[in-house]
Amino acid sequence: MFTRFSNKQTTQKSIAGEEIPLPEVKKDSHTSIEKALLERRSVRSYTDQAIELVEVGQLLWAAQGVNRTGGYRTAPSAGALYPLEIYLLVGKAEGLSAGLYHYLPEYHALKIIQAGDKRVALSEAALNQEAIKEAPVVIVITAIYQRTKRKYGQRGEQYVHMEVGSATQNVYLQAISLGLGTVFIGAFYDDQVQAVLGLPKEEIPLCLMPVGDPAE
Repeated sequence: MFTRFSNKQTTQKSIAGEEIPLPEVKKDSHTSIEKALLERRSVRSYTDQAIELVEVGQLLWAAQGVNRTGGYRTAPSAGALYPLEIYLLVGKAEGLSAGLYHYLPEYHALKIIQAGDKRVALSEAALNQEAIKEAPVVIVITAIYQRTKRKYGQRGEQYVHMEVGSATQNVYLQAISLGLGTVFIGAFYDDQVQAVLGLPKEEIPLCLMPVGDPAE
């Protein structure tokens, strides 16, 4: 049986540059890892229900959260160099206003980068995929390849791609535990996604993961 946390918070206005602490990570649930693997699906249609802040925190922690002393994270990283960056595009989330947020793993917090609902613009950059417009939030995973390549050379690119696979599977399994749905989207124009999110040239988007309550 799926577990939905119920620590609801009212939406508040977020100010550019503000850091917003996320709720403490839950370390247990009623969903076994075997059950989560069995139920893992790609979900592309969602209800209009807002996602809860505690759920946001769990999903982001699953992707790249710190899980032990030394700054080590939930997804393996070659040389512990952590080239991935995690963003949250919010349309409808309790405790957060619409906008683009950057996840800060070391603080388990969000920093708002842009205000306003960017889901339509992001969808247009991703071949107008409806899942991005429908989902209350979209997790965006980017990479700064040079962090890994400076140690491993060209081979570092493969290590980065292995890492994003681990991070996205973590998100899938955490979503199942929360009773949510998500899908890995890799079809988009890199330069357009960079423009929508205001990313520097050296930061490359690797995937988009809309998340919400499954409509089906």
